[in-house]
Amino acid sequence: MSRICVVLATYNGERFLKEMLDSLVAQTRPAEKVIVIDDASQDSSVEILESFAGRLPLEIRRQAQNGGHRKAFATGLDYARQFAQSGDLIALADQDDIWKKDKLEKLESAIGDSALVFGDAEVIDKDGKVIRDSWRKEALIQKSIPFKAQIAGINNVTGCLSLFKAELLDKVLPIPEDVTVHDRWVAMIAERNGGLKAIDDAVVQYRLHDSNAVGGKPAPAMSKTLEIQERWLTMILENSERLALSPDESRFTRHLHSLSQKRMSRGFMPFEIPWIFANRKVLFDPVPTPALIKKILFTAIGLPLAKRIWKKS
Repeated sequence: MSRICVVLATYNGERFLKEMLDSLVAQTRPAEKVIVIDDASQDSSVEILESFAGRLPLEIRRQAQNGGHRKAFATGLDYARQFAQSGDLIALADQDDIWKKDKLEKLESAIGDSALVFGDAEVIDKDGKVIRDSWRKEALIQKSIPFKAQIAGINNVTGCLSLFKAELLDKVLPIPEDVTVHDRWVAMIAERNGGLKAIDDAVVQYRLHDSNAVGGKPAPAMSKTLEIQERWLTMILENSERLALSPDESRFTRHLHSLSQKRMSRGFMPFEIPWIFANRKVLFDPVPTPALIKKILFTAIGLPLAKRIWKKS
């Protein structure tokens, strides 16, 4: 029988952590292990965790220094690899959400031959009030996307909504330094090693508030976005064998990488428009035609021109 290991990252999470842990206790299909990486919290997070020691199969690992969201989950997955065996399952958890009581039961029953299964979520505010019935609709997330879209930075798998097979851990780890968000990397590895499966059920109440590590945040400056994209695509190319990139996917990645670099220093690049148009379905989320045209044209504009016209930073 499969065992489920939950990996939870905490950092100064006292505001919502007890509700999250209560929802783990209430699972109709309990986890056999809950590994918590506390990322050097300065509040009462660890004390709250310790108060659940008799109610959850907790293993709490305290970090001496704050290393950030990605590193905390990478550390937690490494510990999970030491616990998990072939046939076991891994779930990712955020400190501020509330799990539906049948989350693990539904995802375990649905995973089948897929490497990873993920559900939808209700969106709640800081007070726990449901403000949207579907995170997928709110964030315009598609149930299935091409691998090139994943390369381009579009992610349709939110970690806290997913369950994946422990056999992936050896392929997922180590998570490269320039992976922006851990669940994006996990999804890409899962896609290449058994595939992804989406279910329509809401399995989590996903909380949006002023301190989210991921989700609900304003877009960064254009210069920062281009810098992040350039590092991300460099990482994709450096890990082409781990991601089993096809020749066509490699060419796509190299072209997009070159375009990202050129946009840092050049103005308008009309010669790039045919390539951007040809790849529009993997470069952009579905939008109405007028918005798509704007996206295509803007992607052919570099930072220096954007600064002059729109005062982009």
